[in-house]
Amino acid sequence: MNTRISRAGLTINAPLNAQYDTILTEQACSLLVELTREFRPRLNALLAERQAAQQKYDAGGLPDFLPQTANIRQSDWQVAAIPDDLQDRRVEITGPVDRKMIINALNADVKVFMADFEDSQAPSWAGVIEGQINLRDANLGTISYTDAQSGKHYALQDKPALLIARVRGLHLWEKHLLVDGEQIPGSLVDFALYFLHNYQTRLANGTGVYFYLPKLQSHLEAKWWDDVFRYTEQKFAQPIGTVRATVLIETLPAVFEMDEILYMLREHIVALNCGRWDYIFSYIKTLKNHADRVLPDRQVVSMKQPFLNAYSRLLVKTCHKRGALAMGGMAAFIPSKDTTENAAILAKVTADKELEASNGHDGTWVAHPGLAATANSVFATYLAGGKKNQLDVSRADDEDITAAQLLEPCDGERTEEGMQTNIRVALQYIAAWISGKGCVPIYGLMEDAATAEISRTSIWQWIKHGKSLSNGKLITKTLFASMLEEEAKVVRAEVGEVLWAEQNFDRAQTLLLDITTSDQLVDFLTLPAYQLLD
Repeated sequence: MNTRISRAGLTINAPLNAQYDTILTEQACSLLVELTREFRPRLNALLAERQAAQQKYDAGGLPDFLPQTANIRQSDWQVAAIPDDLQDRRVEITGPVDRKMIINALNADVKVFMADFEDSQAPSWAGVIEGQINLRDANLGTISYTDAQSGKHYALQDKPALLIARVRGLHLWEKHLLVDGEQIPGSLVDFALYFLHNYQTRLANGTGVYFYLPKLQSHLEAKWWDDVFRYTEQKFAQPIGTVRATVLIETLPAVFEMDEILYMLREHIVALNCGRWDYIFSYIKTLKNHADRVLPDRQVVSMKQPFLNAYSRLLVKTCHKRGALAMGGMAAFIPSKDTTENAAILAKVTADKELEASNGHDGTWVAHPGLAATANSVFATYLAGGKKNQLDVSRADDEDITAAQLLEPCDGERTEEGMQTNIRVALQYIAAWISGKGCVPIYGLMEDAATAEISRTSIWQWIKHGKSLSNGKLITKTLFASMLEEEAKVVRAEVGEVLWAEQNFDRAQTLLLDITTSDQLVDFLTLPAYQLLD
């Protein structure tokens, strides 16, 4: 085991073993160095542009459609034809790149599995590299797993779901890998290692190399990714379009640039996706200084809210006009063993998917295999007669969706119960994340980083603007600190002393207090949390 070596110009500041060496080969390290030197300077400039845009919003400005790109929105063009195996994506399941979870997800009754290096994966060193090993084995069809405790064996069934990898967001860096003395983008690590180790296998199987891209905020960021794809395709002598991407529209600025994002990636993109939980988080973060746009309890911020329904409909209209698929959002529920409770859960999932399908979405997400049948049954109604998607639903006759509709304030109460739930969810999620788990079942929902972000940023914004709870209590830093103490006791009793100690709950509690009472909103909780992760 080494803890700091240089390989092909890449500094590896982490343990290696024989398995890890099959991923961090000389060729892989050389590719990471080359891509980093080529694209890191531009990425730094793009991240600086994010900060400049946010300063305008903080000063009272609002996101809007860009006048300088009106010609792209108004002209007639289409994205490249969608490959056959990406035409039918009616139900997709998502989850981290954990070996057992990958097998269960690929065996689920879904069309696609999105293997996640981002919001449902804590990017520990072991998590990042073993995730690449797991996905390589999944693509080879050799992946298997035996549970050490139960002895249960897991293996791939015939005709597994189509595999798409989601890379980390552009704001995340990989602290264990350095080029020229500086950390390299986590997004490039995930992209380059996955492409290199899987493109030949996938092409031999008659498919392409497929990615999900998270948290883009502008079409210039989409152009950066397009250039990364082109550079890599050309380096490995592959046709343009070998790489295909689905972009999550999960930031408020990006919803105003959907045409432009599709255009910049037009030879590589196949779909946009309503990443609605991160979108709600981004709404709070982008408009954090706007006292008239403070959101209520997250439990009432559903897709029925006008600003979210407008976002869904605009995404469908924009995608279908350009020949791209429009994917719906996540059903985060976990099935219950209680029959009555489970019936209520499935009714909520059915209503949510019905709303998406009727809006014209081509498919949707679930977090648990037990929801696949429910989601499939809804989309089967809309895709009767052998249809693979709803590209024929143009929404061309809709009235134009305006910036005002996309930014519309959201009615609803801020309750003490809602704030208590936010605190408990955020605390448990952060504790799990810094212990290496990025996807956690909490109170019947599969929580990932996005829902924890909503929980803590909502409270931060309530404090900033001096909002009150529905019972009249003024929401202050002091109230939050005292409620955090109380809710921590509740969680401690729920999880037990052993898990409390094992899962870094004390450190999580300190971090949650710090970021929620900070005068400046911390952009992403995963940035300070990453410093606590091995």
